[in-house]
Amino acid sequence: MKRLLAIGLVTLVCAAPIAARADFALVRFESGYCRIWWDSAATPPGAGWIKIAAGLPDLAAATAVLNNAVALGVCH
Repeated sequence: MKRLLAIGLVTLVCAAPIAARADFALVRFESGYCRIWWDSAATPPGAGWIKIAAGLPDLAAATAVLNNAVALGVCH
């Protein structure tokens, strides 16, 4: 029983540093429509898009960038 508990504890401690790291990107498509992309390392399928901003730390920052892009007329 102690061995099982020790294995579980080691697994938990090893998994803790591998916490989910979310970084966001703002992607603009050919139509002018922009979307917040949940992983700045991932890319949308197909062609006809460009990343306007990448590496945004959280959803709030990505939303702020999206709102600014809409206000500037870069996105609609």
